Amino acid sequence: MASYRARRDVVWVEPNYIWQPLKTPNDPSFGHQYALSRISAPAAWDASIGSSDVVVAVIDTGVYYNHEDLRDNMWRNPGEVAGNGVDDDGNGHVDDVYGIDALNNDSDPLDDDDHGTHVAGIIGASGNNGKGISGVNWPVRVMALKFSGVDGGSTADAIRCFNYVTMMKQRGVNIRATSNSWGGGWFSQALKDAMDAASNAGIINVCASGNEANNEDLTPTYPGSYDSPGIISVAASDAADNPASFSNYGAQNVDIAAPGVSILSTVRGDSSYAFFSGSSMAAPHVAGAAALLASLNGALSVADLKTILLQSADVLPQWAGKVASSGRLNLARALAGNLSPTPPATPPAATPPVAAPVAPPVAAPPGRRGKKPKKPKVPKKPRKS
Repeated sequence: MASYRARRDVVWVEPNYIWQPLKTPNDPSFGHQYALSRISAPAAWDASIGSSDVVVAVIDTGVYYNHEDLRDNMWRNPGEVAGNGVDDDGNGHVDDVYGIDALNNDSDPLDDDDHGTHVAGIIGASGNNGKGISGVNWPVRVMALKFSGVDGGSTADAIRCFNYVTMMKQRGVNIRATSNSWGGGWFSQALKDAMDAASNAGIINVCASGNEANNEDLTPTYPGSYDSPGIISVAASDAADNPASFSNYGAQNVDIAAPGVSILSTVRGDSSYAFFSGSSMAAPHVAGAAALLASLNGALSVADLKTILLQSADVLPQWAGKVASSGRLNLARALAGNLSPTPPATPPAATPPVAAPVAPPVAAPPGRRGKKPKKPKVPKKPRKS
């Protein structure tokens, strides 16, 4: 090109670039998923559609793991033989094939409330399989951890789930993120320690900010407001990128926004879907984004993942003073950035499991959970919640 630039009869010269179509899945309800276009997922999928080697732990009401759009992306414990009544891998849990149910003290985290299944679909409904919807990740592995039911869950059971996640990470399962769409107004040092242990093991903890329209800097709720570097707290935005009317916010305690209004995802039933609203729906978009980043570069640390996600956000005036990043998640910018990992100063020491509180745990009501409209089997348009 230098020879052309040197010619007086040439005004300008540039390469003949090759343009590629953006990846879009063939899932029939993808057109109803405005959130994925809003966070530039189709452009991001040109870099990575995800990986079945990356695991996201959904700590919630369980997951309906037989769903047509989830069954292929469910994590399955490779060291466990299903249904034989034996703790085959010696991890203290019998038949923990998909995860555990701390609420009922067993190893079957089947959802009985829809909430956790909806969260799981946002993260990892199978993409491009000709069914239903697409998750942020087309392939991924979803680990199901159940600690909550229709009436909420306890601190002790949440800690048990985090201890399980940390243990399995230390045993070699490539868990890179937890998704936590729940919370309350009680500070628990034991829960914070359990979450910090997970992040010290290389797992980023993504939390919903809450649905009370509160300023989290003035009235903090947890776990999103814990002062922990391994936590990302997520507010909910609407289809126009404005703060959702119900979403909590806070320039210090809330990090980033993501779509959380009229979000279509999976619910209980082999082929059922529904629109939910809440910061509960915003958080899994960010947890899914962390998994997508990890699929592109597995060496990224928790600090790297958080920095990339926050610094690549679309800065928007309506989010100034509302979240630390002043913006909404942009998946394409995150994946297009510099993904070189930051060299660690010293390797973190292994953290022992956190003991659950001795006193009866305080039940955490579903204050952050999404509001559920009547679920259509094949929805045709968003329903107001």
